[in-house]
Amino acid sequence: METFANPRTASEWKEPLARVGLVAKGISYGLVGALALKLALGDGGAATSNQGAMQHLAGSSFGTIVLVLRAIGLAAYAIWRLIQAWQGTERFVNAARFVIYGALTYSAVRILTGSGQQSQNQSAHKTTAAVLGWPGGTWIVGIAGAILICIGLYQLYMGVSRKFEEKWRGQSDLGNVVGVVGHIARFVVLALMGAFALKAAADYNPKHAVGLDGALQKLVHQSYGSFLLGLTAAGLVAYAVFCFVDARYRDPSR
Repeated sequence: METFANPRTASEWKEPLARVGLVAKGISYGLVGALALKLALGDGGAATSNQGAMQHLAGSSFGTIVLVLRAIGLAAYAIWRLIQAWQGTERFVNAARFVIYGALTYSAVRILTGSGQQSQNQSAHKTTAAVLGWPGGTWIVGIAGAILICIGLYQLYMGVSRKFEEKWRGQSDLGNVVGVVGHIARFVVLALMGAFALKAAADYNPKHAVGLDGALQKLVHQSYGSFLLGLTAAGLVAYAVFCFVDARYRDPSR
């Protein structure tokens, strides 16, 4: 970490780490969006999460190569966020991102080794059941749900206000459009996950909690569900494109 404290050395590390990491993030969202679109069209239905998308790929040689590259990319993204936190750039937020993407990297490695077979929905049920059994567990689950909704609202704000442009070196008309649409789609998914976590806390029923796959599948059962899911899926694909544009224009120090 001493190396990262040197501004010149840190800059040399952050540039490639940020670019590679953002591309890996885009690939992840693109796969989830494509599979969600497939579900909206009435084909499939189990692999609409980040983890599910990766398991969907794991059965082929090409898919394994993609998984290995994605795992490397997610690790790069996590390290980039760790460097930012270490240097004091949005310290708490970037530390949280490091933990989240470090966990995604670990999950990717588990899938590659054949040991990560649970869907995000199953993981959400299991984790929520365990937490509800703790003293004050209902409050913890409820607060987690509220935090997810707040993060979703922040994504909505970032999209509508186009604040993401402030972190770019240059401008991109395509990036502006997919950035707005993609951030709104992330708001929809995170708000759904948060709302169901609140319901799990209120009803003391872990089966109400959902992961990304569950949130997308819940849309199918609403009025005009396939249409709503199709819009959300298209939004997630747009966010994937945004990540690629972000990888091109992003100032790694921000």
